[in-house]
Amino acid sequence: MNQVGIVMGSDSDFKVMEDAIEILEEFGISFEVKVSSAHRTLERTLNWVKEFEGQGGKVIIAGAGMAAHLPGVVAGATTLPVIGVPIRSGALEGVDALYAIVQMPPGVPVATVGINGAKNAGLLAVQMLSITDRSLKESLQQYRVNMAQGVEAKDQAIQKKLRD
Repeated sequence: MNQVGIVMGSDSDFKVMEDAIEILEEFGISFEVKVSSAHRTLERTLNWVKEFEGQGGKVIIAGAGMAAHLPGVVAGATTLPVIGVPIRSGALEGVDALYAIVQMPPGVPVATVGINGAKNAGLLAVQMLSITDRSLKESLQQYRVNMAQGVEAKDQAIQKKLRD
């Protein structure tokens, strides 16, 4: 059983969505990846959502650019948490996708990360799963410690450069 489903409207979105995949792999979380369009393959998308939910999936990450209806369509078809990733594209550089995802009607929420924020989408999925998984929560806490240590190391390197 895959815990996280990643769906994107086009294969061109894969380069961005790989950031979520890397995070899920780092934490050892099982996932599946699909390309399915809210407009061009609506039935396929809805069928995948129902199958994923029926197989015990827990969180869906949906990435889309421009009109970005995919995350909302997915959220409308399930009660699972859906995390929307607006993909930078088109004349508005992803702002249209951000607005389309974040402005869902009451009753059908989509958690939304920043434009091209698939890494944060992966981390948010980890956080959601860690609510009921103590080991995963501990791994997430260590991830945060490591991040903080990385910032401190970068600061020390700059301070050293300034002294030299």
